[in-house]
Amino acid sequence: MNNETLPQLEQLIDQLIARNERLNNELLQLKEQNSKLIDENETLQLEVLESEEKQKDTSNTLSNLLEKLQSATQAS
Repeated sequence: MNNETLPQLEQLIDQLIARNERLNNELLQLKEQNSKLIDENETLQLEVLESEEKQKDTSNTLSNLLEKLQSATQAS
């Protein structure tokens, strides 16, 4: 090895270490973001299920009211 090769190798290794640290930090941030998005998705899915249940209950109530109204109208 000549006198220039060793310093170049050291510089490349330092650059690789720095890049590895940046990538590890980015990976950690992405994992945290992914975890938050998974939690948010689960919450939204539960909200949708609750909304669908409320909509079904409302629809049933309206159907019953309509039947009562039709029965009252036919009886008159």
